[in-house]
Amino acid sequence: MPGEKQSAVQYYVGVDVGSASVRAALVDGFGTVVAHSERPIQIWEPRPDHYEQSSADIWAACCSVTKEVVRGVDASHIRGLGFDATCSLVVVDKQFQPLAVNSEGQNHRNVIMWMDHRAVSQVQHINATQHRVLNYVGGTMSVEMQPPKLLWIKENLPESWEKVGYFFDLPDFLSWKATGVTARSLCTVVCKWTYTSDRGWDDSFWKMIGLEDLVKDKYEKIGNHVLSPGEAVGRGLTPEAARDLGLPEGIAVAASLIDAHAGGLGVIGADVKGHNLPCENQPITSRLAMICGTSSCHMGVSETPIFVPGVWGPYFSAMVPGLWLNEGGQSATGKLIDHVVRGHVAFPELEAKAAASAHSIYTYLNSHLDLIKKSLPVGFLTVDLHVWPDFHGNRSPLTDLTLKGMVVGLTLSRGLDELALIYLATIQAIALGTRHILEVMQAAGHDISTLFLCGGLSKNPLFVQMHADITGKPVVLSKEVESVLVGAAILGACASGDFASIQEAMAKMGRIGRVVQPNHEHKRFYDKKYEVFLKLVEHQREYRSIMNSL
Repeated sequence: MPGEKQSAVQYYVGVDVGSASVRAALVDGFGTVVAHSERPIQIWEPRPDHYEQSSADIWAACCSVTKEVVRGVDASHIRGLGFDATCSLVVVDKQFQPLAVNSEGQNHRNVIMWMDHRAVSQVQHINATQHRVLNYVGGTMSVEMQPPKLLWIKENLPESWEKVGYFFDLPDFLSWKATGVTARSLCTVVCKWTYTSDRGWDDSFWKMIGLEDLVKDKYEKIGNHVLSPGEAVGRGLTPEAARDLGLPEGIAVAASLIDAHAGGLGVIGADVKGHNLPCENQPITSRLAMICGTSSCHMGVSETPIFVPGVWGPYFSAMVPGLWLNEGGQSATGKLIDHVVRGHVAFPELEAKAAASAHSIYTYLNSHLDLIKKSLPVGFLTVDLHVWPDFHGNRSPLTDLTLKGMVVGLTLSRGLDELALIYLATIQAIALGTRHILEVMQAAGHDISTLFLCGGLSKNPLFVQMHADITGKPVVLSKEVESVLVGAAILGACASGDFASIQEAMAKMGRIGRVVQPNHEHKRFYDKKYEVFLKLVEHQREYRSIMNSL
């Protein structure tokens, strides 16, 4: 009976491969995470700026966490599977076996991570061409994209290059493992490989940068069959993958997304009625999705293409079908906060006190800041302490990977108070960087009124409040903190045919939890902090110019 079918609970599995772990969630048709599991994955750092992983290790983790979340669930109610992952590069031979991306010949280490910066000279060579495809990456290609990494492999690992059968973006590798189909997602090839939705691959670009051999085989190595995110791949889950994952054979598998884009999908389309937000009754183009984890991504959509200097895109249908996407970003945010806090001499004291109080180190630091603020607002404690946060280069809007981090206002003090202050100043610097990206996007034509945050850092109330206060915009937090996993599950829901479109699934499965308003009384203070923030990079460039004149 139709009524009986409609009353049965339908589930979708979302799998998210982050930088350091793989997570899976069982999500119902209302966007509720019913079960969740996580498993770490290995990272190798054989030399500075080289970060590698193993596709076999990643897939084993995917299988483990997926089996965990579906345990005890009626398999007939699981309707679809969606993957998202970091935009790391997977290299396999013609038999789909792992190929080394390192000079040691370690074939199991066959993934160059997104944050790997080994291909600096290659990206400089690519940018010097000023080819027209660069207009769609903010005018300058990032070292974190795939063409410079491919060129690095060709120039530095000729044996691996000769044996290569396929190069996959990690999200596409996962959909291949699940279905046996080598189709690529429009999201990955558009955002990280220079494919365009109207013209496809540009032969002249690959020939100009020295990768003409990819053109000769009609792009078989990097993908000549492209699907929209959420579109069903092949005939669904293969028998082998079904056994590995603990899922029913043949269930729908969706064309995947990059992890940040899945987070955007999980939050940006939520119904905001009744929350008194400036984006209510406004198009989705008035919203910016921020996915804040190891790094941060800033996703804004538009009905027509907007070219923003130093911001990736515009990419058509790369996240929300029918809309153009611009993607700003900060290469190190959660990683930077951890680096600053754990590297401080007072960290052992912090760790001990946090453990004694049964709190996380960041909850303890937030409480400690409340203790030392006295009559001041917490944010005002950094009036004499300023951070430039580009310890791993600047992705947006300056697109300068050679920039370094800066701290101005240090003293000889070494205690917990000073650790709390540098922690606060670092969070503020990240929020000031977001303001910088927002201003450039708005100057180019975006009209953004509301921020939608998800990811690990969105669980930190200080991080959220500083973003509201420093940008002057309300921040929306989703009801499900695991919005990236909800986004992946939305893909599976679309592939199953249970929703007519991604937009329909976004509105139904993405739900608002809490709204954080900016404190407008603090505007003048943060305007001044922003002035100092911009001066810091000016000074860095000035002193580098002086030293380069030697």
